[in-house]
Amino acid sequence: MKNLHRMLKPLRIEGGKGFKLADHDPGDTLGLDFDKKEAKSILEQGVERLSELQAMLYAQDRWAVLAVFQAMDAAGKDSSIKHVMSGVNPQGVQVTSFKAPSAEELDHDYLWRCTRHLPERGRIGIFNRSYYEEVLVARVHRQVLANQKLPPSLVGKSIWKERYEDIAAFERYLSRNGIVILKFFLNVSKDQQKKRFLDRLDEPDKNWKFSLSDVKERQYWDDYQSAYEDAIKATAAPHAPWYVIPADHKWFSRLAIAAAMVDTLDRLKLHYPSVAPEDRPDLIQARQQLLEE
Repeated sequence: MKNLHRMLKPLRIEGGKGFKLADHDPGDTLGLDFDKKEAKSILEQGVERLSELQAMLYAQDRWAVLAVFQAMDAAGKDSSIKHVMSGVNPQGVQVTSFKAPSAEELDHDYLWRCTRHLPERGRIGIFNRSYYEEVLVARVHRQVLANQKLPPSLVGKSIWKERYEDIAAFERYLSRNGIVILKFFLNVSKDQQKKRFLDRLDEPDKNWKFSLSDVKERQYWDDYQSAYEDAIKATAAPHAPWYVIPADHKWFSRLAIAAAMVDTLDRLKLHYPSVAPEDRPDLIQARQQLLEE
């Protein structure tokens, strides 16, 4: 897993200058060629280390971690979250999936519904989709923006630029308050998405995953690619990096996400709280009382 951390550098985007989504191959595995058994074993090591770090994060109660997952349909967000977080104590993790906004949510600013689910100190928060939908789907489908009932004077030509600025400022604010942010874009190819859609149609156990809207959204593939590129370019920062994860091979995307999570928590230099010297006599006394029972 340590070697994977070093290899993650080309996937980590800390600044938007020169970023082009087309430069990132969805089928890339960074030269790794593991079989399923090897990949599973390495992932288990990563999950075990992540569990250890999460326990210290929870005990220390200083930092919070927010992991944002964005992707086209069938890129593997749900399965990645399931596998990478499989060994972490549920008490220390909260997963929130954001669907179409409710009537109540539409009566608030677009960050409101996500702000309500930010992780508290000591916890890892997972956003399955997020406030980035407001510069992705809302940009591709202008009716989504219209449904937000903004005053017409506020919906100008610069609205996406303004939202990028707001999101970047929001993430800076979070980072200054001890919330560590890492953002994953699972970069799946159009051909691989088609294959996974066909699998959902052909395998009865996967039929429930399929929606006709998934196929309709494929018509906007190029629009979404442009929207993702612009969003990443405008909001990538050292304190809130994007990881553009090649997602055509699920075994690799899961390893890369686990490595990024472990690397992020490792950098926090986490440790279990130590007992102050003046409190140690109380511990000794308590131990003696228990032994004398």
